[in-house]
Amino acid sequence: MQELISRIVEHVGVDQGVAEKAVQIVLDFLGKEGPQEQIEQLKAALPEFNIASAASGGGLFGGRGLLGGLGGMGAAMAALNELTSAGLGMGEVQGTIKEIVAYAKEKAGDEVVDQIVGSIPGIGQFV
Repeated sequence: MQELISRIVEHVGVDQGVAEKAVQIVLDFLGKEGPQEQIEQLKAALPEFNIASAASGGGLFGGRGLLGGLGGMGAAMAALNELTSAGLGMGEVQGTIKEIVAYAKEKAGDEVVDQIVGSIPGIGQFV
């Protein structure tokens, strides 16, 4: 986990606390909105992260959470709002997501991550 946080701090220019919060927001979003088979593969490749999933319910983006019924673009907008509320500007949001996706590809493989990203409307513009 520290490797990813350090990369975000170095390449995006945010402080460690903001980077940690942003990583959790993005991974929760991916976990709730992505295809469950690939999310399980991502969880296995990133065991140091607590990645929520739609199957686990709850949370802000899925299950019976506040925005669970929105799905797709609504959930992407909610995640974006969470990231900006955490202190990220639009350029930092994009940089953070790119770092997370690159790290996930290194650990879980391009195919798994590409399937997750490709299945979620609205996220492609940030990758």
